[in-house]
Amino acid sequence: MTSLVERLGTTVDGWTAAHAQQLVAVRRHLHAHPELAYAEFETTSFLEQKLRDAGLSPKRLPTGTGLVVDVGPGPGGDGPVVVLRGDIDALPLPDLKEVPYASTREGMCHACGHDVHTTVVLGAALALAELDDLPGTVRCVFQPAEETVPGGATEVVAAGVLDGASRAFAVHCDPAIPVGTVGLRTGAITAACDRIDVVLTGPGGHTARPQLTVDLVDALGRLITDLPGLLSRQVDPRSGMSVVWGAVSAGVAANAIPQRGQLRGTVRVLDRDAWQSAEELLRTLVERVVAATGAGVEVDYVRGVPPVVNDPRAVALLRSAALDTVGPDGVRPTPQSMGGEDFGWFADVLPIALARLGTHGGGPPLDLHRGTFDVDERAIGVGVRLLARTALHALVADVGTPSEGRSPAPGRPAPRDRR
Repeated sequence: MTSLVERLGTTVDGWTAAHAQQLVAVRRHLHAHPELAYAEFETTSFLEQKLRDAGLSPKRLPTGTGLVVDVGPGPGGDGPVVVLRGDIDALPLPDLKEVPYASTREGMCHACGHDVHTTVVLGAALALAELDDLPGTVRCVFQPAEETVPGGATEVVAAGVLDGASRAFAVHCDPAIPVGTVGLRTGAITAACDRIDVVLTGPGGHTARPQLTVDLVDALGRLITDLPGLLSRQVDPRSGMSVVWGAVSAGVAANAIPQRGQLRGTVRVLDRDAWQSAEELLRTLVERVVAATGAGVEVDYVRGVPPVVNDPRAVALLRSAALDTVGPDGVRPTPQSMGGEDFGWFADVLPIALARLGTHGGGPPLDLHRGTFDVDERAIGVGVRLLARTALHALVADVGTPSEGRSPAPGRPAPRDRR
């Protein structure tokens, strides 16, 4: 089986090299035509045509945007099923780059590398489609709305697209590491991310007589400083739970105590069990702090995305593929990120692993979620080879897995509601 992976992997390498310019052109088209969450209609049609031109049969997701396509024997055929996932939506940010492929749509751009992720999964699908003897099925998911809460991944899970698959893989651009490198980590690689909004109310009054009213600014200050400290003594520090306030507002006049004040922030945590209990804990701590001030309090807690917790076996398969792709000098451990990524929802169904794809080509790193973000496009070929080879390693590892209970064909999910 090792020789099979080597032989098929060599074919994938050749295909990727021969189609390097076409892959760059795909990425540049996507970059120039960004679309926001659940509005990726042109993106979906563009990808759909590319897949159909290769003889594949993509199906639209129930959301109306996004696709799923099987490469290989398909449902009902022999062999295991593994999933490759790319996210297709852009961010509501202006593109600040002066490049020929800059966004043509005002206030939108691919500032997080989703155009690269999508091109990588498309390239992997097209390369694998050239192989006549895949030892199973590679299910490629082009997922909408990663940048929303709770994320388009919930729709993929609810539609049953992952049913019957053994594991799922994805990559994320990393501008902190050089092109030609792959970052791997077992366990939590990204954090859960929720949003918390706190509104305090009181009768208001004169700043000369704070003892006669409720000093909301003081109450907000106590929340800002006291709540994170209390939180650090309520949860295991290894869970990495933190609250960071991003916005505070109250009042307009220097000599008037306001009647309303608001705090907005995010809650981030690396441990999934701790994330499950975060809302109840934060509500309790907010009420405890505010009770001493006499202010009224309302808490709006919005559950976001879970942490992406990489399965050890899935990471081992990624590592084998990375060694084949970039060699031992190109594989490195990657630190945990407190950023959110909705790929974590896939872990409700099957083991997952997310790799960091190096995109830095020199000069100052162009950080994510900025209008200046760009990549060294050599990373595209690295990503295609990495994910295609990962799929090959995973299929070979899973050969012999019973096929009972596998999902129906994409586009015809079994009726269920997993949300």
